[in-house]
Amino acid sequence: MNEELRRIQTGTNIQEKANLIWSIADALRGLYKPHEYGEVILPMTVIKRFHDTLLPTRDKVLETYEKVKHLEVKDGFLQKASGYVFYNISNFTFENLLSDPNNIEENFLAFLHGFSENVQDVLKNFDFEREITKLANNDKLFFIIQEFNADKAYMGPDKITSTDMGYIFEELIKKFSESYDEEAGSHFTSRDIIYLMTDLLIAEEKDVLIDEGVAKTVYDQTMGTSQMLSAMEERLKALDAEAEVTTFGQEINEQTYAIAKADTMIRGGNPENMKLGNTLTNDQFEGYTFDYCISNPPFGTDWKSEYNKVKEEHDKGENGRFGVGLPKKNDGQLLFLLNGLSKLKNTGRMAIIHNGSALFSGAAGSGESEIRRYVIENDWLEAIIQLPNDAFYNTGISTYIWLLTKNKPKHRIGKIQLIDASNMYEKRRKNIGSKRVDITESCREMIVKAYGEFKNKEYTLDDKTVESKIFDNIDFGFYKVTVETPKYDEVGNLKLNKGKPTPDSNKRDTEDIPLKEVISDYFEKEIKPFNPDSWIDESKTKIGYEIPFNQYFYDFELPESLDDITLRIKQLEEEIIKSFEALSGKEVKVNE
Repeated sequence: MNEELRRIQTGTNIQEKANLIWSIADALRGLYKPHEYGEVILPMTVIKRFHDTLLPTRDKVLETYEKVKHLEVKDGFLQKASGYVFYNISNFTFENLLSDPNNIEENFLAFLHGFSENVQDVLKNFDFEREITKLANNDKLFFIIQEFNADKAYMGPDKITSTDMGYIFEELIKKFSESYDEEAGSHFTSRDIIYLMTDLLIAEEKDVLIDEGVAKTVYDQTMGTSQMLSAMEERLKALDAEAEVTTFGQEINEQTYAIAKADTMIRGGNPENMKLGNTLTNDQFEGYTFDYCISNPPFGTDWKSEYNKVKEEHDKGENGRFGVGLPKKNDGQLLFLLNGLSKLKNTGRMAIIHNGSALFSGAAGSGESEIRRYVIENDWLEAIIQLPNDAFYNTGISTYIWLLTKNKPKHRIGKIQLIDASNMYEKRRKNIGSKRVDITESCREMIVKAYGEFKNKEYTLDDKTVESKIFDNIDFGFYKVTVETPKYDEVGNLKLNKGKPTPDSNKRDTEDIPLKEVISDYFEKEIKPFNPDSWIDESKTKIGYEIPFNQYFYDFELPESLDDITLRIKQLEEEIIKSFEALSGKEVKVNE
């Protein structure tokens, strides 16, 4: 089965499972408001996923526990028995919990307390025990456990893969967010975009990975439910079944962090690599570097509350992550770019999503411009790919994947590739929030091909196009110069100050001069002929960098000719007259 058919089939199964789980929330009506349903449904889904995962080895764990319970250190034995880095030593299952309805709360809590400490940490972030008491006191707990125990609610990894479970969590969070009037897209990125990002990340080294085997670390600084990490692991293991892929992530939201940690444990990863906290102000991976960084940080979101701590680190200069510059307080996305770069190995690669303002916001010398300058002058920016609009759940605006590496291949050194993939999509049959299009497998392959071939070339798939253009790094830099014009007195005499012309502030102007140009030559050719008395104040010259993406892909269309417009108007008049005559039965005379 090809990926596209599998995607459709899997999507149907996931939707059914998510709808089944969410339908249990109907029992909460009255006791909880709709936007509170997730407080019960999300942790119960995580608990049931753990429960079903451990069912096949449950007896072996209980037997092992009887043998080692007197030992001070038991974890290793019990993990080996369970086959996972977690376990449960209670005698309860969802099945036998239902056989004693009178003690359902006490027994369910005993079941939860039987989990290993790493699971306890996951559940702690949901603050679920308070909800258990509330459910029990209102005769809802038995019903909820009964519904999650149904055959259709089975969630073991033998039936539902980690990838599929990630989709289910995405659907549940989306439903939870919609009822809470919250941005669902702040928690996750759709899988079609994630797969494009992963394929772009490995495209340049795919052959080497296959030949030499895979041993890689992957980091997501805003991991949400960790789906980018699991997709990256999936992609690398598709190249090498024996791949050693270690994932690391940080997340600010407690519930999505808990889901990410649970997912990592079931995938066989190290739950200690999943960290809770604000990446900008509480870096949990200080001193770490990784082979791959992949993330979709928030954009257009202010960071005023984080300003003091970020500024402290900025003031450390090269010893901090943000020494290069600080963007405006209303949008912190470029801070995540700097954090990601600080976490890249010298051979590492990064894919990060930004909106359009990261390309051009901020004047020369501003924090934003200085960050772009830092990236481009270090020759770390490989490519920027414009995605189709309406590709995300929570925004329809233009978005871009930035690909960065500290070790460009020889043919890319000193170059930046811009790819317009805004038309490479298939329309969805059903919209999901703002998401109206999908980047299908065939669309993705065309985008990756355009990136991999590294040519000035247009690629066509049916009626869709991708266009690639190659530029020199220096093409995106410019001098912002200040052009002064002298001041004259009332009778037209030049005003002087210490023998030099006095500039007229009312006539002061600025000019952007490409870095490829010599300022003096440009001035003599482009400015002096139109303002003979002017000069450039060199003390005010600044270097700026911006990437006017749309300008490079703008297709000029000749305006319609006057004759064509006249003819079209005449045709419209004739149609209107015929319609009027047909309705009124009267003939209309037209003056030529």
